[in-house]
Amino acid sequence: MDWDSHRYLECFFAVPMMGTVLQTVNIRLSPEQVLYTLNHASPTVLLVNADFLPMLGMIKSQLTSGRKFVLITDAAAAREDRRSFDAEYEELLAAHGPEYEFPDFDENVRATTFYTTGTTGLPKGVYFSHRQLVLHSLAVLAGLAMPAQQGRFHRDDVYMPITPMFHVHAWGNPYIATLMGVKQVYPGRYTPEMLLALKQSEGASFSHCVPTILQMILNHPAAKDVDLRGWKIVIGGSALPIGLAKQALERGIDVFSGYGLSETCPALSLAQVKTRHLAAGADEEVARRVKAGLPVPLVDLRVVDGQMRDVPHDGKTTGEVVARAPWLTRGYLWDPRASESLWAGGYLHTGDIANIDPDGYLQITDRLKDVIKTGGEWISSIELEDILSRHPGVAEVAVIGVKDEKWGERPLALIVPTTGQSGAVAPAVLRDHVLGYVKRGIISKYAVPEQIIFVEALDKTSVGKLDKKLMREKYGAADAGTVA
Repeated sequence: MDWDSHRYLECFFAVPMMGTVLQTVNIRLSPEQVLYTLNHASPTVLLVNADFLPMLGMIKSQLTSGRKFVLITDAAAAREDRRSFDAEYEELLAAHGPEYEFPDFDENVRATTFYTTGTTGLPKGVYFSHRQLVLHSLAVLAGLAMPAQQGRFHRDDVYMPITPMFHVHAWGNPYIATLMGVKQVYPGRYTPEMLLALKQSEGASFSHCVPTILQMILNHPAAKDVDLRGWKIVIGGSALPIGLAKQALERGIDVFSGYGLSETCPALSLAQVKTRHLAAGADEEVARRVKAGLPVPLVDLRVVDGQMRDVPHDGKTTGEVVARAPWLTRGYLWDPRASESLWAGGYLHTGDIANIDPDGYLQITDRLKDVIKTGGEWISSIELEDILSRHPGVAEVAVIGVKDEKWGERPLALIVPTTGQSGAVAPAVLRDHVLGYVKRGIISKYAVPEQIIFVEALDKTSVGKLDKKLMREKYGAADAGTVA
C-alpha cells in the first residue's frame, strides 16, 4: 500500500523474484473493499506507507491473513509508528547486504495479483505468471518501437508513469522502462502541479494516463508556463475524446490511445499513426490517434457477432471484442464460474463493442453494458460523448442511458462546463451542436439528448474511469437542468 515510488519499482521485481506473489493494493478503494481484497488473496506480509495508517487501523483487526507488517515512510516523525510494525522498509534494506541468491522456479508460477475496479459487484482478482509478464513486456516494447515517427518509446526517453502502479502494473510500462534502461521518474502522489514540475525539471518524455488526468494537466494554471512539446502520452482506461486530443496536440504533446483491460495485463493495441495518415491532414491524423489502434505483436484480436463469427472489417459493422495472447489472465482468482464465462469459446471476452476498419484499426464504440438502446436504434455513448466534447463550452462529458416509457432508453448528457462558461452553454446550444452531426450523417437523430444536466464533477472510479453505474443510480430519474 504505497504511492508510486522507487520502492514500488523495487517490489515489482524483488517480490516475484523471491518466489513469492506481489499483490498491488488499490489504495483508492474504500476500506471495506481493501479489506475484501486482502482477505480474498490472503497475503502474509503487508507493506504500508505511513499515509495509509488510518486505513490500516480501520481494517487490521478484521484481517484473516497477514503475519508481518512493514512500514514505509520518508518522514522521521512518522517513525514513531514503527513500534506497531515488525520492520521499517529502509531499515530492512540498510541492515542487509546487496547480495541475494534468487531461487529458480517454473516460469509459469504466479508472480502478481491485483483486483479489478469494475462498477458492478465485488472486485475480482486477476493474476499473471512470470512468463506472462516477460512476454507482455517484450511484445509491447516491440509495438512501441515500431512507428517510424509518432508514438515511439526509445532509449533517449525519460519515463514517468501517471497511471497508479497498483493498476495493472502501471500498464506494464515500469517493466518495459527497466528493460530499456531509461531514466525513470516516480511522482508519488499525482497532482497537476507536481507532474508539470517534474516534466520541466526531469525532462519527462513518455507517460501514460486516463483522459481526466490529461485534462487536469492541460487546464492547470501552471501548464501555460511549461513547454509540453515532445511529451508522448498514451491514453487508456477511457476513450480519448477528439476535443482533448486536439487540445493536447496544440501544446505539442504526442498523444495517442492504447487499449486493454485488467484481464489482459493490459495492452492489446496501440493507436500509432502510419506515415501516410500523418500526411493525409490534421483530421485524419486525429481520427487515428483516438482509435483503439492496431494489435501489438502476438495479439489475436477479433470483433465477433453473437455466434463468434468475425464481422466485416468495414469500419462500420460492430460486434464484441475478443482476444487471445500469451499473457492474458487465465481467469479470476478462486472464481471458476466467472473464469469460464470470461473465456467462453476459447477467447477472452472483453465486453467491449467495436468495429475494425480496412486498415486494421480497432475502434471501441461502447461497453456492452453502456450501449443506449432507444427504440430500434443502438446509440454509442462514447460517440456522443466525443461529439459533445468538441464544443468549446464542454470541459468533460458523460452520457448514460435512462429509462423512457416510449423508447425504452434515452441518452442523458452530464456536462462539466468549461471554466467561466456555465451560463453561456445552454442545453439548446449543445443540442444544436449535436444536430449538426446528425445533418452530416455522422450520428442518428435518436442520439440527440433531450436531457442535459450541468454538474461540477463527473463520478469516477478509483482509477479515474467514468463510473456510469453510479451515474445511472444518481441521475436515472433526473430532469434536464443544472445540478450544483
